[in-house]
Amino acid sequence: MKKLKERWGIKHNWEILVIIFVFALTGSSATKLAAPITEFIGLGKETTNPFIFWPIRILLIFPIYQVLLVCFGWLFGQFNFFWNMEKKMLTRIGLKRFIKD
Repeated sequence: MKKLKERWGIKHNWEILVIIFVFALTGSSATKLAAPITEFIGLGKETTNPFIFWPIRILLIFPIYQVLLVCFGWLFGQFNFFWNMEKKMLTRIGLKRFIKD
């Protein structure tokens, strides 16, 4: 626990639980929100080829997840942690130019 707290820059054990909860909530919410969006753009699971449907759905989940992660992090009082994580993640995939501090 001590290593994780140092690495993440947090002070209390309860913050680890909050962070893990936010990750779980964000992942579940992003996948739930992607379903109606794919239906809205006309891609039904039953009517669309799986080789088209699933890559598009996964590509939709990624930006939804990024936005929800920061929003849920803010709601649960961990905005700075998740904003720093978001900046690091976007930098690694080559989108640093879209981030302003």
